[in-house]
Amino acid sequence: MYGASYAEAYRETMGDSPAIGREREREAFDRAIELMKRADAAEASAELRWEATSFLQRLWSMLIDDLANPANSLPPQLRADLISIGLWNMSRSDQILRGDASGFEPLIYVNTLIRDGLR
Repeated sequence: MYGASYAEAYRETMGDSPAIGREREREAFDRAIELMKRADAAEASAELRWEATSFLQRLWSMLIDDLANPANSLPPQLRADLISIGLWNMSRSDQILRGDASGFEPLIYVNTLIRDGLR
């Protein structure tokens, strides 16, 4: 549903002004957080959990690719920290899918902090 078209839109966003780019990133985090909250409900289906983790992993994969780009204007230490957070997000969501972790609460919390920092 979000695959290639979302990736293409994200790449186009990087060419926009920083304010527009941050707004679009906030929207993507809003979507990820919304999906995770729905998937965290006791009655959530496996399909909904997969949709939430899949969206989150695609989002962070694109962010990590951008953060790893030498042309990224963020300070190197901040980029490294965000990449580490992204890798943790991907690992934690894998654990949820495998049944090794229960609940999206830590992911919701961290991604909400990141989203709020984009303001």
